[in-house]
Amino acid sequence: MAARGVVPEMIVCSCNVIAKAEIEAVIESFLERDEWQLITPGMVYHAMARRGKCCGCFPRVIDMIIEASEAYHRRKATPEDKIIPFIRRIREEHDRCETVRRVARTAKMRRAA
Repeated sequence: MAARGVVPEMIVCSCNVIAKAEIEAVIESFLERDEWQLITPGMVYHAMARRGKCCGCFPRVIDMIIEASEAYHRRKATPEDKIIPFIRRIREEHDRCETVRRVARTAKMRRAA
């Protein structure tokens, strides 16, 4: 149990024991270098000298990349007409990957049955 007033760290990747704050810091560093680059979970893990093991956390990491990118651009007062297409592109790529993952999982379950 956490001490009173102390917020426990949220673990995003239990395989590598990576906290949410660590991932957010890496995303922020990527955005500082190039605010328009497309950040992937693989880039984040590589920057932390780790690699995805079960990769079950990758969808959550992508959500964090989207949230952090949008927050970064809002802090920098990037015009809305530039933020919205960029965030939409990231979300579309995330949705595309999730669809591929679901189809692959369904096919794997059918083969196992």
